[in-house]
Amino acid sequence: MAGAVLIGIDGEDGLWLADLQQGTVVRYMQPLTGELATAESWRAKGIRVQKNIDFAVALISAESMASGLLEG
Repeated sequence: MAGAVLIGIDGEDGLWLADLQQGTVVRYMQPLTGELATAESWRAKGIRVQKNIDFAVALISAESMASGLLEG
């Protein structure tokens, strides 16, 4: 299982790092290099990039999830 996930949200500047083991999410502040920098430049052009993710949904708030948004 992955220990962390780097997330970019449509309409949000920058990336977020979710540490799955620690249960934290923080803005990713390290300089991007190599393939990660290339992927971020594609993202800036509207190209979606994903690797080893099989489910993701952006929500306005956590309350949306608790209200059964994805049920049925």
